[in-house]
Parts: sequence; C-alpha cells; structure tokens
Amino acid sequence: MKTYPPPPSKRNKYPEPVKEWNAAHLATLDPTTSRTRLFDPSNPDRPNVGDILLTTFRNNDPFSGVCISIRRRGLDTAILLRNRLMTVGVEMWVKIYSPEVKSIEVVKRAEKRARRARLYYMRKPKHDRGSVEGEVEEYLKRRRLIRSGALGVKEPGMSGKRGISAKRPEQGKVGVGAK
Repeated sequence: MKTYPPPPSKRNKYPEPVKEWNAAHLATLDPTTSRTRLFDPSNPDRPNVGDILLTTFRNNDPFSGVCISIRRRGLDTAILLRNRLMTVGVEMWVKIYSPEVKSIEVVKRAEKRARRARLYYMRKPKHDRGSVEGEVEEYLKRRRLIRSGALGVKEPGMSGKRGISAKRPEQGKVGVGAK
C-alpha cells in the first residue's frame, strides 16, 4: 500500500485570511484613508455621539441628523443619524465606507460630552432634539460665505494665514469630502 503526502496547506500562504481580506477591501473603499482617520478613536476631532453630522450621498442627496450611535466594526463601521422630518422622527444607518457616501461633515459639536455611548433615549419626546435643518442651513450658508471670501477667512490648505480651526467646525469645513 502506498501513502501519499498531504496536499500543501493554504495556512502557510495565508496565515490570517480575514485580516488580509479586510485590508485589501479597505484599500479600495478608502484609498486616501481619510474616513479611517476621521473615525479613529485617537483623533481628537473625530465625530462623537451628540454631534450634528451632514452626510452627502453620491447622487448629491444630503441627510443630516444628530449622531445617536457609532458602531466601529472595521469595514462595517456605521453611524446612526436621527432627524425630525415633517414631524416624524427619521433614523438612518450610514456605513462610512460605503461607495454611496460622498462626504461626511461635522456641522456642530455637542455643547457637552455625552455621558452615554448610545443616545437611544433621544427617541423619547422628552429628549428629542427635533429638526436640525436650521443649524445645517446656517452651517451651509457660513460655508458658502467662507468659500466666496466674504468673511475674510481662508480655508485650510490655502497659502497665507492659518485658516480655519479644525476644532471649531462651526467656522468652516470638517469631515470627509467636505467642500
């Protein structure tokens, strides 16, 4: 009787296949690593729960809302935004690495740090913040004024003075793909 050696193991070639698969897909979905850096826990300017975020999708359809939850799961990282549209509370999960998401901007930071990781209590009428459309419109108006140069403030990356502070998003643009 003749014995044959076992077939070559794929384990030697791919010791951690899931990690390699995630790294390969992350390189295609976020080639500039801007979204990874934006949501990195060590980033002091990262969006936190309680902040108002504006997401623009590929078809230029914006959705803004209060960030209720941030789920960090590698490629599956997502944020839960809540807004009130036509007196009805609307929530939307936005996957930050989705190819449909064009940009994520921080419109307004929360006044105080949230003492919970998930603000699900904001669904109750007592704590509901209501519509954030007024604050988003004010932010967009200020952003247009900054771009036109009417405020005399220069955008980051422009030569000259320091530009807009990234710690105070109400003064300018902050976020992935912000324009």
